Amino acid sequence: MGNEMVFELNEPLDMHLHLRDADMLKLVGPLTSKTFSGALIMPNLVPPVTTKEALLAYKERIKEACKDDNFEPFVTLFFKNDYSYEFLEDIKNDIIGIKLYPAGITTNSETGVSSMNVENLRPTLESMSKLGIPLCIHGETNGFVMDREKEFMPIYESLAVAFPDLKIIMEHITTKEAIELLDKYDNLYATVTLHHLLITLDDVAGGMLAPHLFCKPIAKRPEDRTALLNAALKAHPKLMFGSDSAPHPKHKKECCGCAAGVFTSPIALQVLVELFEKHNCLDKLNAFVSTNAKKIYDLNLTNKTIKLIKKDFVVPAIYEYKNENVVPMYAGETISWSIESIN
Repeated sequence: MGNEMVFELNEPLDMHLHLRDADMLKLVGPLTSKTFSGALIMPNLVPPVTTKEALLAYKERIKEACKDDNFEPFVTLFFKNDYSYEFLEDIKNDIIGIKLYPAGITTNSETGVSSMNVENLRPTLESMSKLGIPLCIHGETNGFVMDREKEFMPIYESLAVAFPDLKIIMEHITTKEAIELLDKYDNLYATVTLHHLLITLDDVAGGMLAPHLFCKPIAKRPEDRTALLNAALKAHPKLMFGSDSAPHPKHKKECCGCAAGVFTSPIALQVLVELFEKHNCLDKLNAFVSTNAKKIYDLNLTNKTIKLIKKDFVVPAIYEYKNENVVPMYAGETISWSIESIN
């Protein structure tokens, strides 16, 4: 190994992940479970996960797909206005949170919430607040695409004020306004993706369209990326890593009507180390990718240590399993860190 630089990550967590189902789950599940200790899994399947039976069955399918690794899937329910207190009390110990999607705003969210009025949401949110169940939100309106998250900020504020005991996670934030809101309310937290720390809309559509960088929420302006990156590099205590790694088959990305989602799971840790090293902030990376999430969600995990080495790694052009395939971010490119060992 000579004088090559090494870096260790302890119990890395991905607090926003899409694993899909069936053969796609069997393909992408192990690409996360190999290097992550655990992940918060999104419930927007078809149909969405709204019952205890569906939730437990999905968790078993995830565990089966990832059975070769020391990995804990933290599963979530798809938000509905009319969950009873009794139902939520019964399912509380099986879930890490409930995910709220505005209707039709992203992949498989057609049955999401049609009105974000506080009173419309009160029945379920009051029960969640009393039971200590966190609320994870895809925070976008249906306005102009670059302004959707910014326009959602007043909704976050109204929810934070109306339910002060409810832990609210602003998912995959993309704007400087969301970073500013973090410090305004005690019960607001956030996840941020790898790709939103790296790219702006210019990378997606400034030249030839880059379909594998097209995602929802869409990448924003340079000043937004700077705000996100500054908070991550300082390991802001209310900010967690959540990849929002969202696999779609190649033919659904490289087509007319390109599906939204960036697939980063197999390269996330390597690129994060590369990014934090570039900014001389490697001492903050364990907090950003592990400690913060453990504190926010009160998690205790079996020890898992990932040793990375500063050694070139060529990102595979495509990952395949049976009839499923997915193209990762940076496909075919070389990154400067590799996974050395997993213990």
